[in-house]
Amino acid sequence: MMNFGNKLKALIEENNLTQKQLAAQLNIAPSTVSSYVQNVREPDFATLKAIALYFDVSLDYLFSMPDKKGGGYMENDLLRIFHLMTEEQKEMFIEQGKVFVRANTKQKEQAKSS
Repeated sequence: MMNFGNKLKALIEENNLTQKQLAAQLNIAPSTVSSYVQNVREPDFATLKAIALYFDVSLDYLFSMPDKKGGGYMENDLLRIFHLMTEEQKEMFIEQGKVFVRANTKQKEQAKSS
């Protein structure tokens, strides 16, 4: 499970931002963002809300908390990344997923016949 700093770092990278750019958007010091990414400090609640709103993610996502209604943080991560893709990328992604499912099914069938 990812900690907050790693999650924030991944969001910054996925959005092609620098820590300095994010700090400017959130109106906080770049050193503060750096301390969050390095897991030296944790943001206060108002800053957490601002980060979640900026990246359009939930607070549960930021803290890798499982969503009780659906899948856990990995499913939320998967959906968030999927929404950032182009239509062509989404189609390719789905086809690749189907390949994994078929491979898993084949492995299960082979295990049953062994």
